[in-house]
Amino acid sequence: AWLRDQQRLVESGHAPEVAEQLAELRVFSSGPGCYGTGLLPLIDAGNWETKGDLTEVFLKWGGHAYRADGSSTEEIGLLRDRLSTVEIVHQNQDNREHDLLDSDDYFQFQGGLHAAVSELRGQAPITYHGDSANPEKVRIRTLKEEFNRVFRSRVLNPKWISGMREHGYKGAFEMAATVDYLFGYDATCDIVADYQYEEIAQTLLLDPEQQQFFRDHNPLALRDAAQRLLEAHERQLWEDATPETLDALESAIIEIQGELE
Repeated sequence: AWLRDQQRLVESGHAPEVAEQLAELRVFSSGPGCYGTGLLPLIDAGNWETKGDLTEVFLKWGGHAYRADGSSTEEIGLLRDRLSTVEIVHQNQDNREHDLLDSDDYFQFQGGLHAAVSELRGQAPITYHGDSANPEKVRIRTLKEEFNRVFRSRVLNPKWISGMREHGYKGAFEMAATVDYLFGYDATCDIVADYQYEEIAQTLLLDPEQQQFFRDHNPLALRDAAQRLLEAHERQLWEDATPETLDALESAIIEIQGELE
């Protein structure tokens, strides 16, 4: 791989000694003093149209190559070349204090890398999620398997929902955040099935007890989560949504807006 990269860099016009140094670079991240991939604000604001848009932001934010002495330079073109040959994406999790729908970091980094590789390679990589919370029983699942496991065991779990209700405003916020992270994973990895959108809409947002909970403690969380699901439908991530569910989500938004005004 190193020799191939060196030859390609020479062919693109780099001096042999520079090509040799660049071909050694394998560690890429944000620039000094920065953190993240830039995808969270982009997706939150809806300022993207295609995976190509997500890829360009991911490259810009993660395009600093680091050397053994800790120094770095922006090498976006080099990262672009590296990702165009990636076949496997792997994210490891070494604890059970949270899950991939519990933090934006997972879809930003794992999802962002998956989206960038898919765009640059022209083919989606095989994406895995490692579970080393128990070092004596490490598990490797595909991203889809892990997503389905978390969706069923936590997101739709009545015990989790009941537990969140005990925290009032913050609990409502966490439920809405889960919808955001689910949307982020689908935007980057195309892993949310239509039936899962329907289930999260019915269970978290449209259930009468849930609606009352949101209205009592954090109506804006309900509004924002409903808007996110409608955005998923508009972007054709949630393709087979029933008219009744879409109407119910729109009605919830309108009612909350009216109450707030």
